[in-house]
Amino acid sequence: MNRKQDGGKRKKGSAKQEAPQRRHRLPVIEAEPGLGLTAAQVRMRMSEGYSNAPVESNSKSVAEIVRSHVLTYFNLVFFVLAVAVILVGSWQNLTFMGVVIANIFIGIIQELRSKKKLDELNILATPKATVIRDGVETTISVNDVVRDDIAVFHAGDQIYADAVIVEGDCLVNESLLTGEADELPKVVSDPLMSGSFLVSGHCLARLTAVGADSYVSQLSLQAKKQKQPPQSEMMRSLSLLVKSIGIVIIPLGALMAFKEIAVLGNSVQSGVVSTVGSLVGMIPEGLYLLTSLALVAGVLRLSQRHTLVHEMGCIETLARVDTLCVDKTGTITEAEMLVQDMVVLEDSMVTEEEVRQTLSDYVEAMAADNETMAALKKAYHETPSRTPIRVMPFTSRKKYGGVAFEKGESYLLGAPEPILGDQYPDYAEVIEEYAATGCRVLLLAGYDGLVGTEELAGDVMPLALVLLGNKIRKGAKNTFRYFAEQGVTVKVISGDHPTTVSEVAARAEIPNADAYVDARTLVTDEQIKEAALKYTVFGRVTPEQKRKLVRAMHNAGHTVAMTGDGVNDVLALKEADCSVAMASGSPVASQVSHIVLMNSDFSSMPSVVAEGRRIINNIERSASLYLVKNLFSLCLAIISLVFTFQYPISAAQMSLVSVVTIGIPSFVMAMEPNNTMIRGHFLSNAVYRAIPSALSDLVLCIGVVLFYQVFGLTGEELGTICTLVIGVVGLLMVHRTSKPYTQLRKLLMGVCVGLFCFSAIGMQSFFTINLKMSAGAWLVLVVFLLLAFEVSLSAHTTVTGIHRLVQHVKKHMVRFGKKAGRHSEKE
Repeated sequence: MNRKQDGGKRKKGSAKQEAPQRRHRLPVIEAEPGLGLTAAQVRMRMSEGYSNAPVESNSKSVAEIVRSHVLTYFNLVFFVLAVAVILVGSWQNLTFMGVVIANIFIGIIQELRSKKKLDELNILATPKATVIRDGVETTISVNDVVRDDIAVFHAGDQIYADAVIVEGDCLVNESLLTGEADELPKVVSDPLMSGSFLVSGHCLARLTAVGADSYVSQLSLQAKKQKQPPQSEMMRSLSLLVKSIGIVIIPLGALMAFKEIAVLGNSVQSGVVSTVGSLVGMIPEGLYLLTSLALVAGVLRLSQRHTLVHEMGCIETLARVDTLCVDKTGTITEAEMLVQDMVVLEDSMVTEEEVRQTLSDYVEAMAADNETMAALKKAYHETPSRTPIRVMPFTSRKKYGGVAFEKGESYLLGAPEPILGDQYPDYAEVIEEYAATGCRVLLLAGYDGLVGTEELAGDVMPLALVLLGNKIRKGAKNTFRYFAEQGVTVKVISGDHPTTVSEVAARAEIPNADAYVDARTLVTDEQIKEAALKYTVFGRVTPEQKRKLVRAMHNAGHTVAMTGDGVNDVLALKEADCSVAMASGSPVASQVSHIVLMNSDFSSMPSVVAEGRRIINNIERSASLYLVKNLFSLCLAIISLVFTFQYPISAAQMSLVSVVTIGIPSFVMAMEPNNTMIRGHFLSNAVYRAIPSALSDLVLCIGVVLFYQVFGLTGEELGTICTLVIGVVGLLMVHRTSKPYTQLRKLLMGVCVGLFCFSAIGMQSFFTINLKMSAGAWLVLVVFLLLAFEVSLSAHTTVTGIHRLVQHVKKHMVRFGKKAGRHSEKE
């Protein structure tokens, strides 16, 4: 299925479809292949809903964006709490709604900006189709083809609608639909399934089912009904957190209200205000918004670097990548290949002129559907002297092609090993000598068998070696050096000779480039699994082996990214945790990948990875600020229920702490550069960072409550003291999170401290703070403000020590488990 959907402005006929429209039945037109449909016939099909409109769009409408930000569970909770506060007449405790409404508007505006930019980029990236209409080949968007169109398909094209071949022949891979990697021959009258792609060959096909009627669209609709797409680790953690809190706050809110009003005997107004204050503190109102905005901002920044993101969740996956698999051609080297030399073998009994003529005849019979053949056509263009009668295109699985000419002459051209078979050792020395220079070595051989059979059954007569090469990409060395410094292991997986690939990898300064293996020796899945972890360079790899290598690395616990640009990379791209395609390569590679480099510049990969790391690291750091408030509020509410004392903090007071110590710092920190390698799990990391401050808040507030009982303080004084104390602890958390300080973080810290002091002194009534307290209350406040520094430091030191101890024990347990496993294997 096409993963690149038209996200821009569409004609009415290209609107999103969820199911086939109700329409008039139109008769099938079997147009002549060379003529195609007329303009009138096309218009009729467009108007009746027989266009190839996508069944779903990856771009939300404006209405969907507004609904997604307004109609949320927690917004409903907030509005219910606001109504409760209004009904009891405590208007000053509605300040929390200002934050909620601001979050809604910021989220909507930012996502609309993102939609506009990404829709523009999607229009550029929308797959193109070549169709014949009124006798003329025309290139249009795949969304604008109609049923009965005559479509032109070349090697590397994805089949975007169900069709039947009316002219030509090809090899088709249906693995994206069936999971089977076989290359199926297709001839006239054979069907083509949408979602499959051409491996080689060329054909004209009449489209029989388009849009929601096509096979792949039906599969897509069924899959959409059955399950949602998998979430990233961070989004799963956030969803778990939000669901857990959403379940807890309802019964907890009811118990809190009962305790405050029925048990403690407070007024309805006082009880509602205390209950609302506790619940507002438990809800991470800005965390989900912050995460969405940070991801959206990341997608926007990547789009400015000519990088198209198909799935937003892949940004996190890319940030966690520790293994990067790359192809040689188009990634390490420039995609364009050049013939560097041709070597006639000593015992071939042919002259150089004869070889040149044979190569010219051979390439004339072949389509220039890959870079190798394009290079050969440029180098060998003598006037053809033979007439081809049978052509076997090159495939990545066989690694050779063949042509049969009149008068019984047949020739093979491709990788020497599969062509020579048992004869390879006789020519290995000369072949590997050229391969060691970094050249791609092709063998031209005469063949006395039938061209096109699955196996070579006739005798092979080696004639000459053709040497091709391509330049190392500009910036490739710096790119691979960056990944080495960042702890990312690079694996080079190629169909070329392993010695050639190793030499090219060494010239690109990829670490351990001399650790290479010939994939033809990897027969079993177990051998592939072992080799995936042992070697850096893999040569003579088939597309299916590429997929198995990526899967083996993933199963070994690695987060694997795969870059590619060809049809032979598609299976591995689908298997990778995060796939990156070059826009200049095969259309099908771009359509199945998570990320597309629109400028096809591999040297932009470090900035893409850095953007992912910046987003995830900063969200994780900012999430800890939110979790301080949530953990503290939840624990304090439960303790107040158990020991039946008044919840000390109102909604207005909690809003002050949230804005100054959470909201402002988290949004600033979320946009900062941060290229640190991501380790551990998102939620556990965020909770670990939040626990010291949450624990400090809890201990200090319980202490204030005890003093409140002893000194006979008023409820108003209790709330003021607790608010100022947890505000100071929050600022200490911001201080610790801001280390090491930059100029921006110094400014941020100064603004937060200044704003907190100004609000506490100059906006007392707005935040229900009253500094006109008794001498005893002031004494308690000063004591606990001083204690806040010591308690916060002690909590941080204690939690850090416990965390290190747990990690140390875990490490030893893992080592013990590995030793026990090795011991049992020996036995």
